[in-house]
Amino acid sequence: MTGPYALLIETLPAFWWPFCRILAALSIAPFLGDALLPMRMRIAAAFALAVALLPMFIGKLPAIDPFSLAGIAATAEQAVIGLLIGLAFYLVLAVLSVLGYLISSQMALSMAVMNDPGNGQSSDVLSNLLYLFAALLFFAMDAHLVLAQVVVDSFRHWPVGGGLPVGALHSLALGGGWVLSAAILLALPAVFATFVVQVGFGLINRVAPALNLFSLGFPLVTLFGLVSLGLTIRFIPDNYVRLSSQILDLLGQLMGGARG
Repeated sequence: MTGPYALLIETLPAFWWPFCRILAALSIAPFLGDALLPMRMRIAAAFALAVALLPMFIGKLPAIDPFSLAGIAATAEQAVIGLLIGLAFYLVLAVLSVLGYLISSQMALSMAVMNDPGNGQSSDVLSNLLYLFAALLFFAMDAHLVLAQVVVDSFRHWPVGGGLPVGALHSLALGGGWVLSAAILLALPAVFATFVVQVGFGLINRVAPALNLFSLGFPLVTLFGLVSLGLTIRFIPDNYVRLSSQILDLLGQLMGGARG
């Protein structure tokens, strides 16, 4: 079979499988998967990347008919792998979101809630502040380019039709504990400082119950929390780089194990 139809049959798999995997990764990746970015823009970005990668994949991917039952299963497989990669990058953002919630709850700012345009839900102001800070770090580190490179490399280790990486899914499922532990370690100085202030006010209340400690304690706890946050936030970029490196090492180990 020759002609344009044969060229289409040869080109379609080389475009379709990367497109599905890239689109799934962009749908859950940090900031790129936010509600602020319309779905049309994500589809356009995935389309452009898939077209740019066509020379790399023509004739190198399995000849699976995308319209067959096996093709539908392979499409679902690409979506799961793409979501897995995007979720791995999202774990670093989750650390900073949990960090903001822990600090704000200790410094009596958890009641200051505003609408988060990123996910369409309400969250505290401090979490939104750290979210924007993480967005600057994400693009300053060219993490969006790293995400695209990881998706491309994943085709060598998790090929089309090779089955779902069950071990990788299990490892990322355990990432919830890693997110919580990393956030607690980062929030520990601010939590300890506000805890000491609250213990001090508790002792003063036992000595002088007539004092109105609520009106005095609220601004002092908030002040100590802000000072602790100011001392902590300058270490966030280094920790963000370290956490991102851990995620990349984890993905490298999972892909290396899959290849081996």
